Amino acid sequence: QVQLVESGGGLVQAGGSLRLSCAASGRTFSRYVMGWFRQAPGKEREFVAVISWSGRGVYYADSVKGRFTISRDNAKNSVYLQMNSLKPEDTAVYLCAADTSGGYALTSAAERYDYWGQGTQVTVSA
Repeated sequence: QVQLVESGGGLVQAGGSLRLSCAASGRTFSRYVMGWFRQAPGKEREFVAVISWSGRGVYYADSVKGRFTISRDNAKNSVYLQMNSLKPEDTAVYLCAADTSGGYALTSAAERYDYWGQGTQVTVSA
């Protein structure tokens, strides 16, 4: 069983920054592909970013490329999302997810992730 707990959300003005954290349980965190997703009210869950076991492989949604950075610290069982130049359309609940299959693929498909956190709210005011 893997537990994921997000933190770092909040209210920020457009153009501002936030850093989200996700703390994970599990002895083999370094073998999990980790992703960030977001869900705005009335919208479907949307892929944001994914990172490989080592952290050397990353992939972003076009909507956040160049503004968001995903990273991880395997010694701390944590993954992070640095969000800069925030826009009102970034407003959503942000969730981290773990793919514990042991595979190498960096996927944007939510169904490939088998554990999810509860999410942290990010609100960007105009």
